[in-house]
Amino acid sequence: MEVIETPLKDCFIIKTRVYGDERGFFLESFNQKALGEKGVHFDVKQINFAKSEKNVLRGLHYQKAPFGQTKLVGVISGAVRDVVVDIRKSSPTFGKHFNIEIDSQDTFLLIPKGFAHGYYTLADETIFYYAVDNFYSPENERGIVYNDPVLNVDWGLKGTPKISIKDQHQSLMSQAELFD
Repeated sequence: MEVIETPLKDCFIIKTRVYGDERGFFLESFNQKALGEKGVHFDVKQINFAKSEKNVLRGLHYQKAPFGQTKLVGVISGAVRDVVVDIRKSSPTFGKHFNIEIDSQDTFLLIPKGFAHGYYTLADETIFYYAVDNFYSPENERGIVYNDPVLNVDWGLKGTPKISIKDQHQSLMSQAELFD
């Protein structure tokens, strides 16, 4: 298991090893001991899957403190452009964003509490995986609108994305409830 730093503080790309032959493949998507040996501590409480067709945009979502969630995200099938925004006011990378294309099962993104997160699907039948360290709390869910002009995120959109009414009406970052 390889832990790769991103330009954002405390956010990491996790690469796992794939073992394959003519029958298919095996990979270990999460190993708490191996991550801990690399200084990454993550206690899974809930695992979620979402299935989407191509050109769906979900995000930018987060849960306000103290209900924030660290997430380990990746794809089971398909591909996404995954986007994270550091919304921790005390962070040296506050207000910065990072995106990565995830198109294989051996690549994950570890997103710490205090980040807004979203993704844009690049393939039909995309199944997105995310493990979290805190339970979903609908009354504490918040979001930042995907096209915030100050953030100016390059989602790599191909035409108009399919996006929920809720996500179309999220807050601008300047008006959002942020982390200290």
